[in-house]
Amino acid sequence: MAIIGSGFAGIGMAVRLKQAGLKDFVVLERADEVGGTWRDNSYPGAACDVPSHLYSFSFALNPNWSRSFSPQPEIFDYMRRVAGEYGVDRHVRYNHDVKSAHWEPEDNRWRIETERGTVTAQFLVSGAGPLADPSYPDIKGLETFEGTMFHSADWDHDHDLTGRRIAVIGTGASAIQFVPRIQPKAGKLTLFQRTAPWVMFRHDRDITKLESWLYRNVPLAQQIARKSIYWGRESYILGFAKNPRLLSVVEALGRANINRSVKDPALRAKLTPNFRAGCKRILMSNDYYPALARPNADVVTDDIVEIRPNAVVTRDAEGRETEHEVDTIILGTGFHVTDPPVAQRIFNAEGRSMSDHWGDDVQAFRGTTVAGFPNAFVLAGPNTGLGHTSQVFMIEAQIRYTMQALKYLCRNGLDRMDVRPQAQEDYNEMLARSMEGTVWVTGGCDSWYLNENGRNTTLWPTFTWNFALRTRWFDPHNYDLRIDRARGGGSRRSDRVLAGGRAR
Repeated sequence: MAIIGSGFAGIGMAVRLKQAGLKDFVVLERADEVGGTWRDNSYPGAACDVPSHLYSFSFALNPNWSRSFSPQPEIFDYMRRVAGEYGVDRHVRYNHDVKSAHWEPEDNRWRIETERGTVTAQFLVSGAGPLADPSYPDIKGLETFEGTMFHSADWDHDHDLTGRRIAVIGTGASAIQFVPRIQPKAGKLTLFQRTAPWVMFRHDRDITKLESWLYRNVPLAQQIARKSIYWGRESYILGFAKNPRLLSVVEALGRANINRSVKDPALRAKLTPNFRAGCKRILMSNDYYPALARPNADVVTDDIVEIRPNAVVTRDAEGRETEHEVDTIILGTGFHVTDPPVAQRIFNAEGRSMSDHWGDDVQAFRGTTVAGFPNAFVLAGPNTGLGHTSQVFMIEAQIRYTMQALKYLCRNGLDRMDVRPQAQEDYNEMLARSMEGTVWVTGGCDSWYLNENGRNTTLWPTFTWNFALRTRWFDPHNYDLRIDRARGGGSRRSDRVLAGGRAR
């Protein structure tokens, strides 16, 4: 097996392979360290918005978190520690950026071309998550800017922001965290906001020494804490997907957060969202609004029409243009979520990329396998994202499903699996039905959850325990399976599976 990426998905997959006694695998990592998103996003204030005890592997709980919401350095250290303790790091090939992966049906294998050579594998797992590749805005003149410009996911730590005239473009989860950290240093900070997000008060605190001692010495205590956080977060779905009217309570809390921090009525109006809470990701911060209320900060809601060598140009509703002089531009413009670049590098037997195969409608079966791409698994794939709880939970469910598939193939003398197009189509029709009436499609906003056709290809539409149940066992009746003739065929049971019969 070849695994692309060493973030949570890649590390988790590798650990489960080793625990099952499967050691003939490699992790292809484009950087020189493991960590994925939590390695790359080192901007000031970077932290998780899911409570620490839940944002970790179920098999490797961490009793040493310092805060209820973990900062980026601690998550990065945690991932490196897990990779080391479970021996994953010995399987990682660093600086092996994957350029292409082609399915070769005659040899029943994937041929993967990297920056440093070729790897062949019977199975391919993409662990390159949706937040792996930064998205840059399509703004006229962006390339002409003569000052310093960088994306939040590629922070320039050598650039001193003291006294700078800084433009921040974007108001997503990253900007919410780094704006309060850079505002005190800036001579002038101008936030260019297209849409005001809902920002809730963040109930963050230090984890006490007594709590840490208890978690280290009584592991059951941390498991109980984790379970309670999980079920509390699951309750959010009641508003997001079952009865969006319940979100009026969330909106009242959001407006109270604005009113508490912002006294200027004009600024308060700019920062108040005009869509249902949850339509876009709900963010959490205690210092974002106070930072924007400071004298050296300004919020601009007019459209950006051009970037000039030393300025950002906006146009208001009456057509008047304003030139905002800046010497630094920080892009908080998110990632390629609905069009993952890794899909442009994975090719089927006909030489067609997964990206071209999908077109604008990214989809998979159980978010994990894609028809026409045999022996391939996509972790954190289509419709496995979340707006309310830990993505690690979903990744572990997909890993469990992948391991069940591998075990089934081994037990039954099979060497190839390819999900049936009809099974994939039926599954995605079920997703579309489940998405109807949810806040993500009725909330009145244009979010990164939706593709160009307005379809939500990003989020799982209901409770995560439902996804865990659906991926608990491999379902061979939904796949075309091939007998490993090199091993002399399979059993009568596998013959029934090949004929389309059900198996447990």
